[in-house]
Amino acid sequence: MTQIERGVAALIAWPRLLAIVLGALVATGFPPLALWPVSLAAIAGFAWLVFSAATWRRAAMLGWLFGIGHFTVANNWIATAFTYQAEMPQFLGWVAVPLLSLYLAVYPALAALAAWSLKRTMHFGWFGVLLGGSWTISEWLRSWVFTGFAWDPLGLVFLGPEDRPGIAILLPWIGTYALSAVVIVAAVLLTRMIMQGQIVRGAVLSAVLIGAMYVPAGQRAEGTLAFTLVQPDVRQDELNDTSKFEEQFQNIATLSRKRADTEKRLVLWPESGVPDYLRDGYPERYYRQMTAGGDPAFARFRIGQAIGEDSLLLTGAVDLEIEGNRAVGARNVVTAITNDGEIVAGYDKAHLVPYGEYLALRWLLEPLGATRLVAGTIDFWPGPGPQTLELGPWGQAGIQICYEIVFSGQVVDPDNRPDYLFNPSNDGWFGTWGPPQHLAQARMRAIEEGLPVLRSTTTGISAVIDADGVVRQKIGMHQAARIDGNVPPAHTPTLFSRTGNFLPVGLAILAICLSLVATRQRGG
Repeated sequence: MTQIERGVAALIAWPRLLAIVLGALVATGFPPLALWPVSLAAIAGFAWLVFSAATWRRAAMLGWLFGIGHFTVANNWIATAFTYQAEMPQFLGWVAVPLLSLYLAVYPALAALAAWSLKRTMHFGWFGVLLGGSWTISEWLRSWVFTGFAWDPLGLVFLGPEDRPGIAILLPWIGTYALSAVVIVAAVLLTRMIMQGQIVRGAVLSAVLIGAMYVPAGQRAEGTLAFTLVQPDVRQDELNDTSKFEEQFQNIATLSRKRADTEKRLVLWPESGVPDYLRDGYPERYYRQMTAGGDPAFARFRIGQAIGEDSLLLTGAVDLEIEGNRAVGARNVVTAITNDGEIVAGYDKAHLVPYGEYLALRWLLEPLGATRLVAGTIDFWPGPGPQTLELGPWGQAGIQICYEIVFSGQVVDPDNRPDYLFNPSNDGWFGTWGPPQHLAQARMRAIEEGLPVLRSTTTGISAVIDADGVVRQKIGMHQAARIDGNVPPAHTPTLFSRTGNFLPVGLAILAICLSLVATRQRGG
């Protein structure tokens, strides 16, 4: 027996260890690896483990262990964030990821428990439908319980290459969380066909999946609003270095100069795009380290001079909440500034990063030496949620700062649909896996909502994504560059944009009921 054969035999003999390995393998279907066939095989193996479990306790345990392996690998980029702060030892990053996974794995455990408890005598094929419906509901819960952590839904496996949407083209009609169910059902059905010797059917289904993943995108449409999107390549270890602030501003200003005679132009800078406080009224000491001589009015004026006539800037910045003579909170914002240096609109980030932008359970953790991963001592405060900024000739902009874009069904004001989504981000602390995963999830929102997404990041990956989820232009990692073009047009409102997550949750309940009814009628 070879070493590989002995290893496989050991995994089969130890189903708990096998569940962890299968969870880790599923994560390889996400960017940057995008090994989606491996994910399908691993999902099928996991489904069979749960289906074959002797008790509900065993089924739930297998789901939890699968989740630990899956989320530890998929979220490995979080560990990199600890290398960009000095308050806590860096090795804690490699402890934090599996610790977070212990919690996130609760949701696969719930899905496995629910599916096993309802399966009765059904065969493996219908069990895949049941597990898919249960998984959809568990992902939806994960997106909002305890403020939510929706990163890397299973449906991301079915997103195609950057120049085509893949099977994710279904998103406008089912939503992201229901696409996760499609992934599970496809994996289980293909496996059942192979197990029953239905080679022709299995080959046909495989061909359909491969073909759907690589079907070319539709005809490219052009918009009319000109834009300049800037990626300044400000490295994370220099982002908060006050001695670098002036150099950083001059670099981003130079990249933003007007080059063409356009009537109106939208300029897009990333999260952390401006090191200065732009609003008036703060105590003087907060302006001392500004690049503009401590004068917010002058800071706005020279920004206006940099973008030029008939231009409007959307930039990431920080605002302060002042009580008395001190700051008691901060807000991660996007500020709209005209070429006259006038602030005409703003958006406050609503989905803040726990332990990144605020220290949850501060009363308990701060005495133990824990701190935020983002520089500063005061917590950021959340905004009210999705808003559409009315920008006159520059259109209606929906804003989603950084990882807000990963929350399916929570990115658009349903009462005031925007023309496009702007997603400024600082991905410089996301390692090598985080940025491509972030870009992929922005593509999912574009397809789902039928809206173009414009991403400006500090270090990459910045991109222009059309309403079909196709990356039209992008700037790779660690490049200082700009993209010029016209904002792609939006599609008409999609079914998902009208219904939100009522749609995938409703489809999940329907799938669960269908599997139970079909099993009862056929006797298993």
